[in-house]
Amino acid sequence: MIKRVKNPGNDREFKEMEKKRLVRWRKEKVVTKTDKPTKISRARSLGYKAKQGFVIARVRVKKGKRKRPKFSGGRVPKKMGRFFPAGKSKQLIGEEKVARKFPNLEVLNSYKVGEDGQYQWFEVFLLDPNNPNVSKDRERKWISDKQQRGRVFRSLTSSGKKMRGLKK
Repeated sequence: MIKRVKNPGNDREFKEMEKKRLVRWRKEKVVTKTDKPTKISRARSLGYKAKQGFVIARVRVKKGKRKRPKFSGGRVPKKMGRFFPAGKSKQLIGEEKVARKFPNLEVLNSYKVGEDGQYQWFEVFLLDPNNPNVSKDRERKWISDKQQRGRVFRSLTSSGKKMRGLKK
């Protein structure tokens, strides 16, 4: 058995590279279409294939609880708070943002690629149900059915099922 010794210099370089990447991503739009996944092995394990009909998008979601608008006028209820949880996971919120940006595509899955103090980033991969490469693929042709339209909004993706308690 060979033991791998971590080189502290390489680890530091990796952290600096990741920090630069997050700074660059912060300046981009909320939903950005990318050419290839950041974590290729993770994407492939979730069903991504590098062929026509597959689209990768990176989405930025703000961390923290959702801010309720400030109370204006009248009596203030005893239990009135200013911040409250959204009831959905950040990953599902990110998938929904991407689905609104690309209405002709269907969300297949997503995974986390980074976070800093203010944002979390997820890579979401989408399928084009009208593309012949997708409809011919045995593993993916189910997404071409009319019943699969808007599956992310019905919490049928992996993160949606997890949020509903259907995955352990």
